[in-house]
Formats: sequence, structure tokens, C-alpha cells
Amino acid sequence: MLISEYLALRNQISVTTGNTIGTGNVVQPNEPAQDGENSFAAALQQKFEEKQGVGFTKHAMQRLSERSIDITEGDTLERLNKGVEIAAVKGSSETLVLVDRNAFVVSVKNNKVITTIPQEELKGNIFTNIDSTVIM
Repeated sequence: MLISEYLALRNQISVTTGNTIGTGNVVQPNEPAQDGENSFAAALQQKFEEKQGVGFTKHAMQRLSERSIDITEGDTLERLNKGVEIAAVKGSSETLVLVDRNAFVVSVKNNKVITTIPQEELKGNIFTNIDSTVIM
């Protein structure tokens, strides 16, 4: 979950703490929430269960910047997400996703891009520790 998603989720949920004075709904620590949709735990669990796009490690973000790879161009990010979905369905854990002229090494089990390589740097490279390749 991205920090921005967490903050947005946190701002959508009313939290009452400690003081039981007033008319607000207070959930005691040992009592389950009466309305599962209003409890923070239920909302957090729902957010985890939603389909989310692939994330990027700090290393991958550095490589995107250093190598001037624009993932917002066209439908690159959408196709990368689709490639990761395909790899997950096939049971892959570490995959190489080729989208247009760029390569993305992705940890499917963590749903994170580990590194990125532009076409100019692909020639002569060997990709190790992957169990699949998806060409998008």
C-alpha cells in the first residue's frame, strides 16, 4: 500500500479514542465492531484485498530516473500491470516483463518492480534469478 493511499484511507475513517463522552460511536478495544464497514481494520483489510497496480522499489525508481524511462508514456504502466498479472496467474515469482523497448524485472510475489533497463542497455545482458518472461 502506498503512503498516499494509507493517508487517504485514514482520512475517510472516523476514529474515536479514549473519551466516551458524547454521542459518537465508540468501539471498545475488546469488542468487535458492530458495523464491519466502519471499522478501521475492516477498511484496511478491504484495501489490501483490492487489486492494486505494481509498485516500484527505491532502486527501480532511481533507474527510471537515471535511464530516462517514462512509464507514463502511452499505456506502458497499464501493460506492465497486465504482464505482472499474467505472470502471477502462471505461478511465477520473479519475472522479466518486456514492454515496448524497456525491460522490467519484477518480483511477482511482492508486486514490485526491482529494476528497469532501456533497450539501449539490453544487448549483451544476462537476466538471472527469473523464472519467466512476459512480452507485452
